Amino acid sequence: MASPNQAPPSGLIDTPESISSLVSTLSTLPTNPPSLYLDLEGINLSRSGSISILQLFILPTATTHLVDIHTLGTLAFTTPSATGDTLKSILESAAVPKAFFDVRCDSDALYSHFGINLAGVVDIQLLELATRSGSKRFISGLAKCMERDLPMTSAERQTWMATKETGRRLFAPERGGSYEVFNKRPLPQEIREYCMQDVKFLPRLWRFYYDKLTPVWKARVEDAAKARVRESQSARFVGQGQHMALGPWG
Repeated sequence: MASPNQAPPSGLIDTPESISSLVSTLSTLPTNPPSLYLDLEGINLSRSGSISILQLFILPTATTHLVDIHTLGTLAFTTPSATGDTLKSILESAAVPKAFFDVRCDSDALYSHFGINLAGVVDIQLLELATRSGSKRFISGLAKCMERDLPMTSAERQTWMATKETGRRLFAPERGGSYEVFNKRPLPQEIREYCMQDVKFLPRLWRFYYDKLTPVWKARVEDAAKARVRESQSARFVGQGQHMALGPWG
């Protein structure tokens, strides 16, 4: 497998061997703070769409991995490591915390297409809402949280904004792009950088919010994250619409 922060020839982890190697590094990581930070990209990411890429940032090694779900399909989640662990078993383990920013659509897609029942979810969007003073009726998006709360140097902020803008021009239909670019192989470097950048900043957001939580709110956030996973797996779940902007404690 290529060095974690160097692109394989395809731009992604796309073989059973490389998946097995990756999974072997995930089983014995520290749990406080969370070691794993995840996001998904795809075409209409939902039960009615598809998953293209799984982004994974590993905090102890400060490495980002892009897993090619479009190419590997089920093998991405069922290929075992030498110890028998799989990406599916890690995603479903309540003992392994995994941080997302708004887990709902990611959970919907993982459950619907691959039967993955997420557990151990830390939802950073809920951490922000729990620590916010004032109204908690509406949630905040990732970009807003990063712009407002993320500790960044001016150079980091400039690079983040430029990378985000370049990526959006390639995949956002309203900008003349297409989500099909996430399935292009080899993955364009601009999309690779777009996929990598948000997950690598999630640990800083987690720390910014988590340090402000009281024990009562920690329990509420944990319960709300579990409720989001359950909701995303229900037959009535719809991942788009105004209802998605409402927080659980409004």
